Amino acid sequence: MTASDARSMPQLRIGAVNYLNTKPLVYGLDELLPNDDVCYDLPSRLADSLAAEKLDIALVPSIELADHPEWRVVSNACIGCLGPVLSVKLLFRTPPAEVRTLALDEGSRTSAVLAQILLSEIHSVRPELTCLPIGDGPQAADTDAVLMIGDRAIQGDDRQYVEVWDLGDRWCRWSELPMVFAMWVARPGVDVGEAGIALEAARDAGCRHLSEIAHQQARLMNLPVELVEDYFCKNLYFYLGSQQLQGLELFYQHATKLGLISAPPRVTVDDCTTKPS
Repeated sequence: MTASDARSMPQLRIGAVNYLNTKPLVYGLDELLPNDDVCYDLPSRLADSLAAEKLDIALVPSIELADHPEWRVVSNACIGCLGPVLSVKLLFRTPPAEVRTLALDEGSRTSAVLAQILLSEIHSVRPELTCLPIGDGPQAADTDAVLMIGDRAIQGDDRQYVEVWDLGDRWCRWSELPMVFAMWVARPGVDVGEAGIALEAARDAGCRHLSEIAHQQARLMNLPVELVEDYFCKNLYFYLGSQQLQGLELFYQHATKLGLISAPPRVTVDDCTTKPS
């Protein structure tokens, strides 16, 4: 492809998440896709923009594929975990078995469903739900439990709560499968071209520079470098492989059983290249 051919191609509008956990996924992405427009927002808002056709490709919560089975996975780069994830926490003011009200972080969709699945399966609890707006801390919600995700979950003080669940850890120990929180997907009719390859190349480059990214982000967020390095290297997993697809299938099955989605979507190995778990 010549430079003039590239300039003549329609520009793709790509939505990425602006949380710490995505920094390795988007490392050098602007340079890899110089003709495309990359913007950053909350996961839930990116999903809404993709549905409204304001974006062509986006990193969206995994649960969104249940409402949009027409969307397709376009990369094996993802946000997942094989155990504790650190940035998705359920904070309890009462013992988990006694929870009657639950505030859900407005930025969360996959984690909101995950919290309800685990409460139901482990303690047979189905709490009344309220929304915790972006910008509010857990103290703004007068509920038995609060779900916090992203950077706010990492930076919060957990000592005041009766119990704290790391939902990645709880899911992986309960299901014995990985958890996938977000995936790169495209809406119908979009010619992805080489964007899928670029998304994987950005992830691969980010994984080669985790220490550099950790030092930069630790300074920006006023966090210990060791915490950020451990978060990238030990808590997060950036590859969508066969075990991750099995975990997604089980997650969707339980969400369907609880009536949180109408039917489990199909995310198959053929939708993306995979790396063994």
